[in-house]
Amino acid sequence: MSLIPLGILAASGGAAGGVAGYIAGGNSGSRVATVDKFDFASDARTTLGTGLSAGKEQSAGMSNSGVAGYAAGGIAGTFVATVDKFAFPSDSRTSLGTGLTTARYGLAGFSNSGVAGYAVGGQTGSHVSTVDKFAFSDDSRTTLGTGLSAAREQLAGMSNSGVAGYAAGGGTSSVFATVDKFLFSNDSRSTLATGLSSSRRGEAGFSNSGVAGYIGGGSTGSNVSTVDKFAFPSDSRSTLGTGLSTARQLVAGISNSGTAGYAAGGTTGSRVSTVDKFAFPSDSRTTLGTGLSSARYGSAGFQDEAI
Repeated sequence: MSLIPLGILAASGGAAGGVAGYIAGGNSGSRVATVDKFDFASDARTTLGTGLSAGKEQSAGMSNSGVAGYAAGGIAGTFVATVDKFAFPSDSRTSLGTGLTTARYGLAGFSNSGVAGYAVGGQTGSHVSTVDKFAFSDDSRTTLGTGLSAAREQLAGMSNSGVAGYAAGGGTSSVFATVDKFLFSNDSRSTLATGLSSSRRGEAGFSNSGVAGYIGGGSTGSNVSTVDKFAFPSDSRSTLGTGLSTARQLVAGISNSGTAGYAAGGTTGSRVSTVDKFAFPSDSRTTLGTGLSSARYGSAGFQDEAI
């Protein structure tokens, strides 16, 4: 019997039913180091005894399912380059010896589980198009020769593991509908002919790997509840009939491929603790009875899908 490489298994949809999703940091009136963990089997929430290395917001989440999750960069009084790593299943935290190439916040993350995580764009005092890549074998960092098609912050990431990662929307002094696609085979970048249904920033990204990626919420100048869906591999876009339960921005996304995607926290003008859950493949939405441990925005999401 021949073995199937991990990336190919993940791209085909992986095993339904992962382990847990994590919502890390954010701003609850002040920046917090809190990491909430949602058990995918029951959606029950616990809070890790050890949080981030500092209270920070607008970090990027990256996931190496079955191994570790990462929260990269952010703002903690000043911009930081720190990358915190949470080992699965112990949830113990270390910080990488090598962080981002530049201290920044408002960046997005996407992952090729088993291979590498990517920290994309952000704000260093000016907007950047930088894409840093962390090899999961040793956590070493390289920077892609080709970054985003435009420098921007508060964008969202989604992944079709084994195939490609996507960086969607974001803003500078204006907002973007752009969706950039990075092929994992060679890290080459293209830009989808069809972007988001509206230009916006501060949205959440989550994925049903091998099937579709989703971009939910954000601000077009006013908050929206829209959830756009991009079918893999065609990258064709549709918009869900049911969006988020409230229009909001600075939302975090987590994924349990084959089962559900989650949009957590954010701000409607007031901070919320709401966690919306979208069941795959129906895309029907429910809202968890237990939300975040505190109402907050600007959190990072990562997950252990055990694939």
